[in-house]
Formats: sequence, structure tokens, C-alpha cells
Amino acid sequence: MVRKIIRWVGAVAVLLILGAFLFGPALVERIMNKTISHAPEAPSPRARDLHKTLLIADLHADSLLWRRNLLDRSSRGHVDMPRLLEGNVALQAFTIVTKVPRGLNIERNDASSDMIQPLMILQVRPFAAWSSLTERALDQATRLREFAEQSDGKFVLVRTAAELTVYLARRERLSAPRRMADPGITAGFLGVEGAHALDGDLANLDKLFGAGIRMMAPTHFFDNDIAGSAHGTAKGGLTDMGKQLIRRMQVRKMIVDLAHASPQAFADVIALATRPVVVSHTGVKGTCNNTRNLSDDQIKAVARTGGVISIGYWETAVCGKDAKAIARAIRYAASVAGAQHVALGSDYDGAITAPFDSSELVRITEALLAENFSEAEIRMIMGENILRVLKETLP
Repeated sequence: MVRKIIRWVGAVAVLLILGAFLFGPALVERIMNKTISHAPEAPSPRARDLHKTLLIADLHADSLLWRRNLLDRSSRGHVDMPRLLEGNVALQAFTIVTKVPRGLNIERNDASSDMIQPLMILQVRPFAAWSSLTERALDQATRLREFAEQSDGKFVLVRTAAELTVYLARRERLSAPRRMADPGITAGFLGVEGAHALDGDLANLDKLFGAGIRMMAPTHFFDNDIAGSAHGTAKGGLTDMGKQLIRRMQVRKMIVDLAHASPQAFADVIALATRPVVVSHTGVKGTCNNTRNLSDDQIKAVARTGGVISIGYWETAVCGKDAKAIARAIRYAASVAGAQHVALGSDYDGAITAPFDSSELVRITEALLAENFSEAEIRMIMGENILRVLKETLP
């Protein structure tokens, strides 16, 4: 009898473990990456027609963190290739997350915990990625490259200015009637959230660059050996290693992303900047005053480098739950820095609740029209500003 009970308990344990591996990651993503339930809204004819002609770019999505085939349409999360095509997205930045602390908040986090490690294990990622942050970044970069290789040319991984030019020319060659009905192709490039992905070794920058990564933020939600985070404990500036990293990134023509940087680290990077810098996903204090968002001085500082401030879609960024709140933040940033320095940075699939997924970006076009932006300004904000920066900065 005891043996039967032991066997029964063992069988149940095995089933629970298998269930955790098979269904756990999907359940976690459904909980973390939500979309607000809403009835479909038909866009105005003007918004619909304009949206179909835009070159749309988004500077931030964490989709590679999750175990999904991004070539297939999913009922989970916010981004996949079919939904990017439906939303007429020309270019999506896929930003790599390597470590996130427990109890995540925008005020104060330390680096003592790691919520990404169990996700790596449950998703059966490569063993090296269970402990090495560099390997986690390389694994996610490999996944995007594989998606491109398996897409039959419908998804392009961009690593150089020349590749971007070729891709945009190919997209343009599609006849206007076809492009307005179905753009047919989309593209992406790689970034990293937090230079702790280097595992404390600047030589690992070469590995990340070789894997196609072209943008990196010094920090994410906690202080590291490169710089202080706006949400860390010390919130310091760039360390000596951090200053070396910024110089190396600029030599390599990698884009410096100031999302999550502490005020002092932000100022230190600006002082070293010889090329355009970006803030890949943010809000602005002018419409939503909290630790997460940018001051007017920070907005102006990024603009002076020739870079862009990319507005996010979640409530902490814009103090609202719809496209109107996003457009309001964009309007404010444009009033401070000019429309030529404002862009989109959704933070899709980044453990946020979004008002809509990437298939419904026409809602933003509609909201920008309601904010009385001109069509030329909307073209810049919805993508041309990001494309300009990439053409100027990619190797």
C-alpha cells in the first residue's frame, strides 16, 4: 500500500512538473502581457487612408522573452509578425530583457533577485542562459535571427544602414495598391535592456554586436556596474566602466538608449554623446509626473543630440488607458522638442497592460489627427524619426 501511495505521489509530481514546463510560461505571459478588452472601432476614413501609407516604427518590444513563435499569430501578448503586418509596422525594435528583480516598482529595486532565471528554466532555454545574462541575450538574439531565416523573406533582421536601405527600397517596390492592402513584409532590429547583460565584462560587447544587437541601455530596473537606474537604490551616474562602455558603443555605432537611466547617469551619457541617443520607451512628466518619466530638460537634451523620445502605451507612462493619452503625451513632447524628435516606444510584451496590440495602431494615427498634428508630423512621429536615426547611426 505504501509503495502504491509513493508511486501515485511520484506520478502526480511528474505530471505537475510537466504541466509547469508545458503550460507555465504561457500562463505567466497571459497574466503579465494583457490587452484591455475593447470593442473594435472603425477608424475614420481619413485615419485609415493615412495609416496605410505610413512607415511605422516602434522602438521597444520585449517579445523575445516569451516562448512564442513570432511568425504565427497568437492569442497571447501584443506582437507577432501577422499582427505587425496588420498594423502596417515597417520596423519593430526587439529589446532583450536579461534580468528583472522581484517586487518590481518604479521607485527602488535592488539587484539581489532574478525573476528571469525561472522563466529561462521553464521555457527550456539553453542551459548556459540559466545563469549567464550574456547567454540570455545571445539566445534571444538567435531566436530573432531564426525567425527571419524561417519567414520566407516576410521578416527582415536589420543590422546595418545598408540593410535598412535595401529593406525600405524593397518595401517601396511593392505597388501602392498592394502596400495599402497588405505591406507583405516587415522588419526588426535588436536592442538590450540593461548593460548587466555583459556579465561584468566589456569584452562581451563584441559578442552582442556580433549577434546583431545594435542598441543598449546602460541600466534597467536596478543599479549595475555600468550606471545607476532611476529605479535603483543608489541612483548614481556612470561608473568608470560605464564611461568606457559608452565610448565603445559609439565607436561601434551602437545606439545608446537612456530608458530607465538615473538622472545623473542620463546627464553623464549626454555629456559623452557624440551621436544621437534615444529613450526607447517612456512618458513625460508634463502629462504624467512620476519617477519613470522624463523632465523637459531631459527631453531637450536628447533632442540636442539629434535623437528621439519614444512614448510608451502603458498607464504609468501616459496616465491613461487609451490612444488619446498616448497622443497627449506625444503632443507635449513635441511642444518641448519638436515633432522631429518624438516617436513610438510601446513596451509591448514588457509585462504591461496595453490599450490595444500591434494590429490596431491606426488608433494612434486617429488620436494624433485629433491632436491637430499635420500629416507630415504624423509621418515623422509614427516612424520616420526612428528610421532617420537608424540611417544616421547604424554601422
